[in-house]
Amino acid sequence: MKKKIYLLSSLFLMLFLTFSCSDDFDDNPQRTSVNDFIWKGLNQYYYWLQDSPDLADDRFNNNNNYQSFLNSYSPPESLFEHLVVDRQIDRFSVIYSDYNALEQALSGTQKNNGVDYELRYKNGSTTELFGWVRYILPGSDAASKNITRGDFFYAVNGTSLNTSNWRSLLGNDTYTLNLANYDGGNITPNGNSVALTKTVFSENPVHLKKTFTIGSKKIGYLMYNGFYSQYESELNNAFSYFASEGITHLILDLRYNSGGSVDTATRLASMITGQFNNQIFGKQQWNYKIQNLFNSDPEQLLNLYTTTLSNGSNINSLNLDKLYVLTSKRTASASELIINGLTPYINVTQIGDATTGKNVGSITLYDSPNFRKENVNPNHNYAMQPIVLKIANKNNFSDYTNGLQPNITQLEDLNDLGVLGETSDPLLNTALNHVDINGRFSVKQPQHNFRHFEDVKSLNPFGNEMYLENAPK
Repeated sequence: MKKKIYLLSSLFLMLFLTFSCSDDFDDNPQRTSVNDFIWKGLNQYYYWLQDSPDLADDRFNNNNNYQSFLNSYSPPESLFEHLVVDRQIDRFSVIYSDYNALEQALSGTQKNNGVDYELRYKNGSTTELFGWVRYILPGSDAASKNITRGDFFYAVNGTSLNTSNWRSLLGNDTYTLNLANYDGGNITPNGNSVALTKTVFSENPVHLKKTFTIGSKKIGYLMYNGFYSQYESELNNAFSYFASEGITHLILDLRYNSGGSVDTATRLASMITGQFNNQIFGKQQWNYKIQNLFNSDPEQLLNLYTTTLSNGSNINSLNLDKLYVLTSKRTASASELIINGLTPYINVTQIGDATTGKNVGSITLYDSPNFRKENVNPNHNYAMQPIVLKIANKNNFSDYTNGLQPNITQLEDLNDLGVLGETSDPLLNTALNHVDINGRFSVKQPQHNFRHFEDVKSLNPFGNEMYLENAPK
């Protein structure tokens, strides 16, 4: 449920009286304006505020000290990196020089050739990489090319992939993937290649929906690949389909879902259930400034199960008391929130690998008096997406930085991936078997395991994010 959080206006009045307007700075007005925005936004909202000494309220004795500090950092990105804590702790805060690109990333719209891939280390190497195709986006450039799920590639434009060059090679708008065969655990070039071109593309995260019948049990299957609020109607329509089919069990495939909107996650949880309206799905935990403001009204920091979408339409709920979730190492943020938020209420069976372990979320901050997009500074397009909160479930559990551990461990076998949405997919087949005979079966594990590196979403610095739709006022 979208929460409208109202902060005391006096807090901002105090902040802006402390330091004069950035327009008065005379070193580089545009740069200093951006740096002023960065410091003030992080000073107000940053989750690890107390661990960043230069963000302390009493850090500067006077305006000249503050101005000198801001002017010592160029470009603005260098100030941002200085103010956030160690990247081993804060892996996800980002800054964009163009908020239009950030907004597109939040909506799932960006340049894409349609190949959703993962990169892994070659056996015995700490630098050499190869890629494997997880799925192809319908309607994309790749959809018309000879490439499909389960294909392997070892090079781009004839240059072998490694930990140093992968981002520059795969970040180009056009490139050729050099393909390979899986040969007993070895990735062997096969002489084939495919040329691909990226275009601005919007991915519908409702990738697959279908039903299976096993005896008297009707089972729904949904592959959902991103929590994008503008596709909530498509998600709700999938649940209308499941309801019309009379499903009794649901398999939610989040293997390749790296997250997105907290509000959309709350609505998805409400679609799966429906019997917990207005009960707690998530508890927001902010820095001490924000928390202190809401000591007298803590309900403002709750995400509650709901009956409506963001557009006011009624949610199609299934009223289920159990859920089967397929996960991988790339399952992150809002996907993990779904599992954690539902666990106190219904029986959630997690099948696959441990998840990423991203239990913190962000908001978009613009350079404006209230950090929203209204009355934004027209002199630049910078925006920040800093980590500002952690979200716990009803039972106050939020500490899963090492990932949520599966009930049934089953790693994807790159030599036997099967077809998504079909019983040939080993993980889906395991879930169906669990529904059928309640877990009394053996799980086949892959003969060869390859260490995870990154995936296609890692090219985007906002690739594994959980966020609130609106910054607090």
